Amino acid sequence: MTSGTIRPVAICIFRRAREILVVEAFDPVKGETFYRPLGGGIEFGETSAAAATREIREEVSADVTDLHYVGTLENLFVYNGEPGHEIVQVHEGRFANSALYAAIELSGVESDGTPFRAIWKSLDSFGSTCPLYPDGLREMLLASVRIEA
Repeated sequence: MTSGTIRPVAICIFRRAREILVVEAFDPVKGETFYRPLGGGIEFGETSAAAATREIREEVSADVTDLHYVGTLENLFVYNGEPGHEIVQVHEGRFANSALYAAIELSGVESDGTPFRAIWKSLDSFGSTCPLYPDGLREMLLASVRIEA
């Protein structure tokens, strides 16, 4: 992330009962494990819905159906000692392949080639000792219309 740049991002929420699919990550400077839904940067000329669909396909080789817009969050943060600023377009959808909902975890790869694992985690488990980013996402999801597997 380049200092002074606001990054447009699209994320996609997948629900399984009271759980959502999230990537587990670690900030070595803060010593903090945190969670974030799948998604990534919106490219110039691309809608946020198209970006969310593309990112899911690229990251976990899965197609998305029933995609709908939930809301927008502004995310000011510090990661690995560097400040960041994102405008996050939040979408919710379903996997076209319903078998993915039975998986304990999904293996994925970031655009830079870094592998990750996505896990199902209860919305109730997130809080100060188990952060879900971007800030405000948990509250947004608790208030939004639900699409479940």
